[in-house]
Amino acid sequence: MILYLIGYAVSFIAARLGWFLPSGLALMLGGFCLYWKDYKASGNLIHLRGLFGLFFVGGQGLSCLKLSRLQVPWSDITWLCFLLAVLAFDLAYEAAKRFLGPVPEPHWLEMTARGPRSPLWREKRLELWKYETPLFHAIGAVTLVSAAAFGAEAAIVGYVPFFVRGVPHAYSYFHVSGLHYLTVSCVLTPSLFVLYCMASTDRKKGRGLCALLLTLASLLIPVLCVSRFQLILAVGMAVFTAVAVNRKIRVVHILLLGCFMVPAYVILTIARSHDVAYLNGIFEMKSSTVPIFITQPYMYIANNYDNFNCLVRQLPAHTFGLRMLFPLWALTGLKFLVPSLVAFPLYVDKEELTTLTLIYDAYYDLGVLGVVLFCGLLGAVCYVLVRELERMENPIGYVFYAQMAMYMMLSFFTTWFSNAATWFYFAVTGAIYVYVGHRKG
Repeated sequence: MILYLIGYAVSFIAARLGWFLPSGLALMLGGFCLYWKDYKASGNLIHLRGLFGLFFVGGQGLSCLKLSRLQVPWSDITWLCFLLAVLAFDLAYEAAKRFLGPVPEPHWLEMTARGPRSPLWREKRLELWKYETPLFHAIGAVTLVSAAAFGAEAAIVGYVPFFVRGVPHAYSYFHVSGLHYLTVSCVLTPSLFVLYCMASTDRKKGRGLCALLLTLASLLIPVLCVSRFQLILAVGMAVFTAVAVNRKIRVVHILLLGCFMVPAYVILTIARSHDVAYLNGIFEMKSSTVPIFITQPYMYIANNYDNFNCLVRQLPAHTFGLRMLFPLWALTGLKFLVPSLVAFPLYVDKEELTTLTLIYDAYYDLGVLGVVLFCGLLGAVCYVLVRELERMENPIGYVFYAQMAMYMMLSFFTTWFSNAATWFYFAVTGAIYVYVGHRKG
């Protein structure tokens, strides 16, 4: 944390002097230090506090490079909010640790003369086999419901986004209120399939093939929706579920999977009619020589912090909880009965770039205090999940953890916890948790 604070001070001063490269590098190094501290202490590649530090702070560092003409110097309040978000998260995490006690050693660690070694996969596998049948049922139920909802949406709106050309925002209009939550629940299936593979035996190969086909069908839905985000979320959660169960998975394995995801990402970008000229016109990079495969991810990370700065500079009044309670208004249908509950504009620096940071709605509601309270609560919850990870019994607990890990990794991307889909995923995962726990062998 000391190195992060030093890096933050250097970044702030360098940014004020217009030295954008050292400003960004200082913060990226600070984010890496935060992650490395938790990884070295726990051996957990997807430690929640480490992921938040690496990606929230690292993303801020990328934004400090100011590679686009859209990006302007941040206000002092913006800098303060980003700093307090990390400090509140860390202090609440440590407070929860003191209150609940340290993270226990997992009971399946192999003990050696030098202490605990890597988890014994064989022992963990023996614990999972009893959940094989209910996991298969869950895969089938989620996939079939999602596929049926997708078919209904396609019939109602009259098209499938993948087959539409010349309409960059075809997916944005592919939403039937209420029904779309069921469609996107397909992102849970790959994680369930990972657990099923870890729990399965050699006696039921036919059922394993069926589970594989169902999982492939679930991955086809975000492809047909041309939703890169849903595809990344589905695959990322599956990878994180595997890492949560089996600590023998290393960074290189994740990077290899990422290489296979690149072609799918490119294909979906083309299918969304997002050509290079269109994207360059939106991103307004200072250098026209920067290739699009660098420009696009850079702006999808960096511009979100500038959108937060727009909010800080332009917000006329706070909403005192209405923004963070959007999932309640959406899932209960109150937003249709009382439209004023959700009638708040987005403050962004360009109409097409609407992704936001994790703390955007917290500031919208209560300003700096909202950022502190929200990140403090998040830090405490993350410690509880990190602590419970080492003694999971119901395997669906790993899916909960994987979801939170994805939200921490993509903390630069959107306001996850004021997003109705996030809570719908949690609700579906909770229902599966109860079913799998009740029907285990």
